[in-house]
Amino acid sequence: MKLARFAYNGQIHEAVYKNEQLWVGTVAYDPDDVMWLPPVDARGCTAVGVALGYADHAQELKLDVPDYPLLFHKLPNTFIGHKAKVIRPDVEYMHYEGELVVVMGQNGRNISEADALNYVYGYTIGNECTVRDFVGNYYRPPVKAKGFDTFGPMGPVLVTADEIDPTNTEIRTYVNNELKQQGNTKHLRHSVAQLIAYISEFKTLQRGDIIYTGTPEGISHVYAGDVMRVEIDGIGVLENEVIE
Repeated sequence: MKLARFAYNGQIHEAVYKNEQLWVGTVAYDPDDVMWLPPVDARGCTAVGVALGYADHAQELKLDVPDYPLLFHKLPNTFIGHKAKVIRPDVEYMHYEGELVVVMGQNGRNISEADALNYVYGYTIGNECTVRDFVGNYYRPPVKAKGFDTFGPMGPVLVTADEIDPTNTEIRTYVNNELKQQGNTKHLRHSVAQLIAYISEFKTLQRGDIIYTGTPEGISHVYAGDVMRVEIDGIGVLENEVIE
């Protein structure tokens, strides 16, 4: 099942996305007539990002990584929906990061890796925009680099966990229809199950908590006027334009 949130005529709606329409009960809305919102209401939840989640991404940046996951908080001011504008600050190097986003479905602490996927409610697409100017081995975690307003596009829909295999999911990122990034979650340094188990060692994961799992290699500059599009098989397409 594909679930969505959107604003229309001054109200926020929760919908089922099917047959290319947004259904609220028996009423259908045209996706082109609404303002898409992140499919998860991130207010009150914890959002965790994984830096250097893929070995090939660490290699392209010439960075050494430890055996354990590198984590940081994803700030709630960053979250926007499908088709919303991403505001580019006055910086040298800004780039996209297409990735699979995990949404927890129930509370858990000290979750075993074997049982971890049973705690997942669903998956969506994230584009973790980053300013490279503020990232370096001496400046971790990259909170400012990834924390600008609008830097966390997410959506367009949340797909329930039974329809996605997080161990083998293709991710593609395009800029102005040019393929820039391609990877598969089977190459994550730490699988979704391993990430859930690791995080729940020290934090009680709660329903609605979010994990941005990391991005594969292939980053490049984006500028005002560029259109970023992230595709994940089984979920759909997340598209956002960059503006000044």
